[in-house]
Amino acid sequence: MQLSSQTLSLSEKLNLLADAAKYDVACTSSGVNRAGKQGHLGNSVSCGICHSFSSDGRCISLLKILQSNDCIYDCKYCVNRAGNDRQRATFTPEEVCTLVTEFYRRNYIEGLFLSSAVCKNPAHTMELMYRTLHLLRNRYRFNGYIHVKAIPGAPVELIEKTGYLADRMSVNLELPTGEGLQKLAPQKTQKAILKPMRQIQSGIVDYRLTAGKSAFLERSSGNRYLSHSIFDTRKQIPASAADLGWISSSSAADLGWISSSSARSLPEKERSAPFVPAGQSTQMIIGATKENDYQLLSTSQLLYQQYDLKRVFYSAYIPVNEDSALPSRETKPPLLREHRLYQADWLLRFYGFQADELLDEAHPNFHAQLDPKCDWALRHMELFPVEINTAEYADLLRVPGIGPKSAMRIVKSRRSSHLSFEHLKKIGVVLKRAKYFITCEGKMMYHMRLEQQFLTRQLTGEEAASNWEVSHPEQYQQLSLFDAAVPGHI
Repeated sequence: MQLSSQTLSLSEKLNLLADAAKYDVACTSSGVNRAGKQGHLGNSVSCGICHSFSSDGRCISLLKILQSNDCIYDCKYCVNRAGNDRQRATFTPEEVCTLVTEFYRRNYIEGLFLSSAVCKNPAHTMELMYRTLHLLRNRYRFNGYIHVKAIPGAPVELIEKTGYLADRMSVNLELPTGEGLQKLAPQKTQKAILKPMRQIQSGIVDYRLTAGKSAFLERSSGNRYLSHSIFDTRKQIPASAADLGWISSSSAADLGWISSSSARSLPEKERSAPFVPAGQSTQMIIGATKENDYQLLSTSQLLYQQYDLKRVFYSAYIPVNEDSALPSRETKPPLLREHRLYQADWLLRFYGFQADELLDEAHPNFHAQLDPKCDWALRHMELFPVEINTAEYADLLRVPGIGPKSAMRIVKSRRSSHLSFEHLKKIGVVLKRAKYFITCEGKMMYHMRLEQQFLTRQLTGEEAASNWEVSHPEQYQQLSLFDAAVPGHI
């Protein structure tokens, strides 16, 4: 039964719209450092948010809600689709501000994640979200972290004004291919989704250049491997990615480089604020359509290269609707596949891998029992073993069990002495994986056959326990702010 939001209390709206927001992934670090100011409420630090963990071990959370779940679209995969008979509600801007400030004062949250279904039309929805952020920043003086969704199809001016109030913005890609979008969400178009993504990127570049900074967001040094191809029209788009229907070498020219300064009608004070300082992200649903991992990873790589995204999130499809175009309601969320894609995404951003190195047409999906780096290493045994005391940094990064920090420690430590396996253990190398692919002073840790099938059996045995934990969760749901503690968990 659909109920008007006027019949619901603020507490009932919160229960409804917080639950509806759990399908949006936002477990990311904020990337913003903003000190508290006199007369303002809160601050922002660049450690983790949304049940994520910071580098110093702190767990920090956001209030994650929808502005409205009263959607005009009928996307087949969405719990809030117009065709579903369910309660509908819409927060007023004042109600969201009240919740954020009261929860912050009670130390429940450190920021806000605000998304929304498309209520009435994109312009109305984006206007509602802008008014919410404007009130929160100016009347309620909230200085904490805010992540907000940009609504495809909303006016350029509204998205721009919202970008000066938010720390991070995101536009959900939803599905990894144009064909999948047409099949499951025919009311949405590729161009409508990519246009605000390009606008946000352009606004970030415009602000950063004006402030005398690099056009691109600062990232870990490992991200230098993801070259920014938007300015290089000579770069060849991989055939597998061009076929996806999302991004082509001409997409930037088709959409235009939208300069935030060209339509700027903001007061000087607001213009001087950073524009989306924590960057933008997107989300893809995994498993609702039949794309393989190679297609998914190729799309992610091009999004990083052409739109300078901070993160691409992968959301395992949870069957919430019955439809002939969707997997059965009995289908389990592909959690292990989601996990493998996150691991591969890390390899793209920090380890120097390219999508077509990890996968190809002949090998389009990740090994279910092996992490992508081990899978790649086993298919390229001609490159191993690597001698720890002489290998280049880039070659060390490709050894399973060695990450950017441990690779750098190896390079620094071996300047003063030759390294042994005992040294590597102290440095932080995961020897249970690395031992199959390295030598120290020409010797392996144990005498073993460097043969693919043998090593595969050894490594799948090592990974079996963690793979089972990922694919067999006790419960696939997001914790609420008010859940009782789960025994055995902190």
